Amino acid sequence: MKHLTILVPDGENNLSSIVGAYKIFSRANAYRKEIFKIELAGISQSVGFYGGLFTAKPHKHISEIKRTNLVIIPSLNHNYEKSAALNNEVIDWINNQYRQGAEIASICTGAYLLAAAGLLDGRSCSTHWSAADELKQRYPKVNLKTDQLITDEQGIYTNGGAYSFLNLILYLVEKYYGRETAIFCAKVFQIEIDRQSQSSFIVFRGQKTHNDEIVKKAQEYIESKVDERISTEHLAASFAIGRRNFDRRFIKATGNTPTEYAQRVKIEAAKKAFETSRKTINEVMYEVGYADQKAFREVFRKITGMSPLEYRNRYNKDAA
Repeated sequence: MKHLTILVPDGENNLSSIVGAYKIFSRANAYRKEIFKIELAGISQSVGFYGGLFTAKPHKHISEIKRTNLVIIPSLNHNYEKSAALNNEVIDWINNQYRQGAEIASICTGAYLLAAAGLLDGRSCSTHWSAADELKQRYPKVNLKTDQLITDEQGIYTNGGAYSFLNLILYLVEKYYGRETAIFCAKVFQIEIDRQSQSSFIVFRGQKTHNDEIVKKAQEYIESKVDERISTEHLAASFAIGRRNFDRRFIKATGNTPTEYAQRVKIEAAKKAFETSRKTINEVMYEVGYADQKAFREVFRKITGMSPLEYRNRYNKDAA
């Protein structure tokens, strides 16, 4: 029998991702044959959640688990530096297990513990869109894939935000138990199987934690001219910077080219219009500076994973 370790790190973490992983794998064991012995493990006898409202009591201290086959790291709350400092022993244990052949899966912001262990250097990683900028800033060697729901690379799995962890667990169930068991669990827990993207859930806020004041002013200018087509050459010239140098600085600071940044700003404005108004596709398209419906549709789908019409019908009750 294989061994599954669901970690219960110290600190205020996310209980739902621990309970959800435990319940789905337990149901998979009951449906098929018992593939995993499932144990919760941590470095404390009990860990409190939500101001002590709930408590989790791990089966074992991690030091008692000399070897495991699969490790699941739950989502962390937003003080990532504190979480990492509280869990140095856990980070070392994760590293040791991976060296011994274990596969490691992180849920949402649990990717911070993986990154702190150095296991994401040069590898693809997804996390919650709201935590992505800080993760990239702290760990620049990580190949961040914020639009992807799940990444799978050399025995390291990561996933997007919040309750999308259910899709990662189904993905792992299918890998270890087979498609039939994954479909059964999807039906029992009523989870949409085979989701690949979290693009439609991303709220673009712009990356402004950098210190390049010129780029910040350029970002503000782009955001104030949503209805206009902005030339990168014009933008660079207005700040008296050469085009190539301006592009380089902008990408370094934000992770996007100026053109990509303008597209994301425009599509975010379009999304809000579709969510809150009865405006037609064309009306919204013109409001965000597009005159070509095909171009607008292509950029919208590239960023959200959906067509403008699909997005409006999903998120606007009146339009639907």
